[in-house]
Amino acid sequence: MTTSAQILPLVKDPERLESRLAEIPPEPGVYFMRDGSDRIIYIGKSRKLRSRVRSYFREGYNKSDRIATMARQVTEIEFIVTDTEAEALALEANLIKQHQPYFNVLLKDDKKYPYVCITWSENYPRIFITRKRQLGKEKDKFYGPYTDTGLLREILRISKRIFALRQRPQPLFKDRPCLNYDMGRCPGVCQQLISPEEYRKTVQKVAMVFQGRTQELIDILTEQMQKAAESLNFESAARIRDQISGLKSLTADQKVSLPDDTISRDAIALATDGQNAACIQLFQIRAGQLVGRLAFVADAQAEPGAILQRVLEEHYQTADAVEIPAEILVQHELPDAEILADVLTQRKGRKVTTLAPQRQTKAELIEMVERNAQYELQRMQKLGDRNTQAMQDLADILDLPDLPHRIEGYDISHIQGSNAVASQVVFIDGLPGKQYYRHYKIKNPTVTTGHSDDFASLAEVIQRRFRKYSEDSQLQRAGNPDWPDLIMIDGGKGQLSSVVAVLQEMNLLEDLRVVSLAKQREEIFLPGESQPLPTDAEQPGVQLLRRLRDEAHRFAVSFHRQQRSDKLRRSRLDEIPGLGHHRQKQLLGHFRSVDYIRQATPAQIAEVPGIGTRLAQEIYDYFHPS
Repeated sequence: MTTSAQILPLVKDPERLESRLAEIPPEPGVYFMRDGSDRIIYIGKSRKLRSRVRSYFREGYNKSDRIATMARQVTEIEFIVTDTEAEALALEANLIKQHQPYFNVLLKDDKKYPYVCITWSENYPRIFITRKRQLGKEKDKFYGPYTDTGLLREILRISKRIFALRQRPQPLFKDRPCLNYDMGRCPGVCQQLISPEEYRKTVQKVAMVFQGRTQELIDILTEQMQKAAESLNFESAARIRDQISGLKSLTADQKVSLPDDTISRDAIALATDGQNAACIQLFQIRAGQLVGRLAFVADAQAEPGAILQRVLEEHYQTADAVEIPAEILVQHELPDAEILADVLTQRKGRKVTTLAPQRQTKAELIEMVERNAQYELQRMQKLGDRNTQAMQDLADILDLPDLPHRIEGYDISHIQGSNAVASQVVFIDGLPGKQYYRHYKIKNPTVTTGHSDDFASLAEVIQRRFRKYSEDSQLQRAGNPDWPDLIMIDGGKGQLSSVVAVLQEMNLLEDLRVVSLAKQREEIFLPGESQPLPTDAEQPGVQLLRRLRDEAHRFAVSFHRQQRSDKLRRSRLDEIPGLGHHRQKQLLGHFRSVDYIRQATPAQIAEVPGIGTRLAQEIYDYFHPS
């Protein structure tokens, strides 16, 4: 029987390739590229499927290194025919979001720029800043990414001062609101003193600020203020007046001179080093005001127009209709400008145009956006040069054949063996890649309170981390983004030896480079060497390892404290018969602390999902023995 892993790539089987291409119709649609493991590695769209797919395999066709690498791995091609090019664009965006194909990663999610998230999935939505784009539920809304974190925090602070919003992620008291309610800064969300419907109306006003609709919001509030004054409700009118004044202060110094300030427009441009990275800036201009400056980082191997097209498609994919501007100014002609304009026109309900201006005021605006993108690229390059210098120095110290793109650091945290945990932190090109961080709870039965074993704990973590590679020898290692170029263990020769031993048992030691960094003298140890490498603690490569070690230590300690805190919170609840782990979580989620559970009546305890009347009485009796 032939397995999918044994199927030859299409480029090595010309007869099958030609047969497969002949089956693809010359109609609009979406195509899928699959590799030998049957994974979708690329998704694309085209107005003529057959000619677009054929171009990937045509000799002499100008392809980027990324696309050429992808084409060499394709073993199967699938497609979906659509009626229009606009449908193909929308379908492609949804499928990329669903499958996240490796070679579709044009925009780099490096957590460099922050977003604002509004959790519309909750009855009382929260508003907060995050660097993780996909952490919420489907109804949650993200705005950004923004270039200026300080300005973004200031806007959020002023918004919370202008409007009465929840100020705390968790209630301070169980049965009464905190001081923010008395000061008028919070409407009493924790005690549900405001209905979800009324509170969401307030949050919608704040959302208008991040949608670039500040002037529209001011006009709405002005009308409400006039109606309140005419009704002699002067207190309400004064409150709305203060809100209008605060909103005007947000954009007082953000004027952009354009001949027609009634048209909403976005202007997008990029700067690239021609090899690895492209910095993209998108200016949001509404009623002549610069209301937002967004930033993106992309792979520079694609054509400039294609990069801008992808940025715009992804940016507007989750935008509300009111956020889509009437005009989009672009630095380079988009390859599918008409399709994008048609899709956005349908969603907005009004005509949306794209334009690559060549002269006069709009061209000057694009030049300004490009200049800002160039400054951001220079700043990113300067930081990258520092990191490259550190990685080069580390490669020289360890005699590595290439720069260590992915470095993993491991550390153990516990108090005399109790609540033992481990951390795995990852640096990508010298910078923390927090999306790849992992926690481990140590499962070794010999590691208990009063008896710690860091050597065994590290061996367990490494074994769990690389088990899949040991069990499946066909699993790709070289070129796999999950495979580290270097592993650093926090500790000395003993910790390193325990990790080396387990990697030898797994037959992985030859493919992995492992070192340890001792704390006292910042010494680097290699497997099998009794003496540390001759290094200076202040040289760039050693400093990079120190930053990795300190981050692994911080991450391990924070997780250990969390586990210890959870255990202390549950210690008394563990003594109640019939109260398992799940019901303990339900109780603590409802009452927030054991003290509040102790103060509750049996009827209040029984309100918790999963806690019946009988168990509620037993919990009450435990805290109130006769």
